Amino acid sequence: MTTENLEPSPLTWLGGDRRLARSLGRPVRDLLQIEASAGLLLILATIVALVWANSPWQDSYESFVHFHISLEFGSLLTIDEPLEAWVNDALMVVFFFVVGLEIKKELVSGELANPRAAALPAMAALGGMIVPALIFLAFNAGGVGADGWGIPMATDIAFAVGIISLLGDRVPKAMKVFLLTLAIVDDVGAIVVIAIFYTSDLSIGWSLTAVGLVVLVLLMKLARIWYIPVYVIVGVVLWLAVFESGIHATIAGVVLGLICPAHPLRTYAADPCVDAADNPHVGSAIAGEANPRVIRRANFEIREQLSVAERLADLLHPFSSYLIIPLFALVNAGIEISSETLEDAVTSDITLGVVLGLIVGKFVGVSLFTWLGVRLGITGLPEGTTFRHVAGLALIAGIGFTVSLFITGLAFDDPMVVDKAKLGILGASVIAATLGSLVLLWAKPTTGAEASDPDESPHPKPAEIH
Repeated sequence: MTTENLEPSPLTWLGGDRRLARSLGRPVRDLLQIEASAGLLLILATIVALVWANSPWQDSYESFVHFHISLEFGSLLTIDEPLEAWVNDALMVVFFFVVGLEIKKELVSGELANPRAAALPAMAALGGMIVPALIFLAFNAGGVGADGWGIPMATDIAFAVGIISLLGDRVPKAMKVFLLTLAIVDDVGAIVVIAIFYTSDLSIGWSLTAVGLVVLVLLMKLARIWYIPVYVIVGVVLWLAVFESGIHATIAGVVLGLICPAHPLRTYAADPCVDAADNPHVGSAIAGEANPRVIRRANFEIREQLSVAERLADLLHPFSSYLIIPLFALVNAGIEISSETLEDAVTSDITLGVVLGLIVGKFVGVSLFTWLGVRLGITGLPEGTTFRHVAGLALIAGIGFTVSLFITGLAFDDPMVVDKAKLGILGASVIAATLGSLVLLWAKPTTGAEASDPDESPHPKPAEIH
């Protein structure tokens, strides 16, 4: 998700002339607005986890990950889980909620709102899920690792966007949009897989409670109740119901994100800034002629130009990108690495299935299904791109990481099996990022005619993604 880089008002601390604001506040703000920052922080957290887990302070890492936190709901319910479980089952709900908001945004006003523009990256995502799963099953069908077939299906948005952003202008803007759309569709697929195939025994009572709460949110939406604290309270209760139902709790976040109101309560026909200024409340506030009551009214008029989904996404996206995901990596990526574990991993069908699924499977699946989409005349490649760019992005899509690690925890209980899968994910993500970057650095933007056909002849007319 991107946000406009608006300069803070000079009347605020961040926009003022104080030394701390100039030397620390604004530089930190600018850093957080760089798309690559979240990916770099994720990499840093992973490195810290690996170093910590293989250092003389390994015991302190284990104590940190397994530190128990207890939450009591009066005499009705007590949840006592280690930090790792709280991160995976509670904080990751916020991450998937933001994912749901992003999907809703794309469906309403983004790339997924235009079926023709979304068709090619959607096909690419489909291939990038099917082929990796088949490759993993080719190694593990009928074995102890069979349940891990969903691991190589995922693409890590933060990691992938971070790599693409670091490459700068070497990657055409249209290809960045292609990757984001592909990753969003990939997330939808991963969510469906988690909901259907990685759900434990269902509790009918809690499941019906969860359904009732979803219906309540829909009724609130129809009644145009947009008071965010109400949604927060219902969301927390929904998380608890889903957590106790046997369905993985993260599904609650996705569902809430998808049904969250995505249209503003008040809309203006033309430029919102100009029309809002014409509003007597807003205009008098801007002119400095308003009393506090009118200023509060003006603030309300302006705030209501944003939907609940947009406001929540703006509020939670930094929290998700710069706290939850790095913390997730910190508690999940700490694997003890030794000559024995590496030897076991190299000869393990689970590790090989993950590595080949993420690297070969994503490359073949994304490239092949994109080629088929162009050949079938569904649409052409974005203007200024070639299949060399597709090949590079297909490799970048092999960075599974966050969601792959997440599915690993759902698929396996045996710590040795989990570690083999995690080593495969880490190794494959590094290889995919390196190979994808090299291919994209080698590729050059071309004219639309050359970009649209896999044989580089101007048969299909290219369609630019808007």
